[in-house]
Amino acid sequence: MSRDVFVRRELQPALPPPVSVSGPFGWLRTRLFAGPLSTVLTLASLAALWLIVPPLVRFLLIDAVWSGEGREACLGETVGRPVGACWPFITAKLGQLIYGFYPAGERWRVDLVFATALALLVPLLIPPAPFKRLNAALFFVVFPVAAYVLLVGGWFGLAVVETRAWGGLLVTLVVAVTGIVASLPLGILLALGRRSDLPAVRWLSVAFIEFWRGVPLITVLFFATYMLPLFLPGSWSIDNLLRALIGVAVFAAAYMAEVVRGGLQGVPRAQYEGATALGLRPWQTMALVVLPQALRLVIPGIVNTFIGLFKDTTLVMIVAIFDLLGQLRAAFADPSWASPSTLYTGFAFAGLIYFAFCFGMSRYAQFIERRLKAGR
Repeated sequence: MSRDVFVRRELQPALPPPVSVSGPFGWLRTRLFAGPLSTVLTLASLAALWLIVPPLVRFLLIDAVWSGEGREACLGETVGRPVGACWPFITAKLGQLIYGFYPAGERWRVDLVFATALALLVPLLIPPAPFKRLNAALFFVVFPVAAYVLLVGGWFGLAVVETRAWGGLLVTLVVAVTGIVASLPLGILLALGRRSDLPAVRWLSVAFIEFWRGVPLITVLFFATYMLPLFLPGSWSIDNLLRALIGVAVFAAAYMAEVVRGGLQGVPRAQYEGATALGLRPWQTMALVVLPQALRLVIPGIVNTFIGLFKDTTLVMIVAIFDLLGQLRAAFADPSWASPSTLYTGFAFAGLIYFAFCFGMSRYAQFIERRLKAGR
């Protein structure tokens, strides 16, 4: 036998069994206690949850007051124990928080608009639902006209309700939906204009985007509400809410344009060359090949802009348009419901509503990403 050959004459000791990565203990070991840093972060997170969640549950549920007719029901001296959330305040002001100062006898029109929007939107968001084109045409073309007729009135015997009587969740949704629906197509056009080979189109798009991104939304709303009428002929008058809607839409479109432009830059050059080799015209290349891929790449950015826009609707309060938060602050002025917990209850209620909408948009975006396999 050669001296360079090695032959083991005894058995190798058995290796320890592999660490289980299945089951509850395996999940805890791999996800929460995989190492010293992971263990420290897990324990710190648990400590933070212990400090935040129990007091929050105690305030919102355990110590909360659920019924009553006035501020006395939410006072500790009356109840005889620590008082948490004053939910009777929300119950008493719920109509104001949803409809604002919309006439009580006409609120069925708002309910009908909400129900119609929900009936059209839900099948539009469910991919297997049939008649997508008809549904989209009804939601994006017919519904806005019908909603305007119903909410404003003046046709078919409906009483006129001026927009200054609108408020609460109605205004929040009108501003948010209008901004979202208008900003996406306008942002796509601006992004395409910024990448255009025509210098005039490119520089106009750049100027528009940089101007509206360079000023805060508060300034835009002030300009649209108080300064825009100064530049219009004396006989012209634009509704206050419409001015705010235009300001929010163009502001969001500038941000949306940059999100879409990022997606366009992420499409490989070979896609353009392949479409050209197939004989597609430039607009066909953009509409059928490039833009669908670009929008799929930037779904998280688009939804992030939508969520930011939804929360920014609260800024319309500074131009005397009472959205949900504005109506809530107006309700705080009612002395019949003045109690130490009224303020915190109102903001908790508003926070839950905003969280529900934003979380819903976020989860649906993740569902669409998984369905389109945008991460691959």
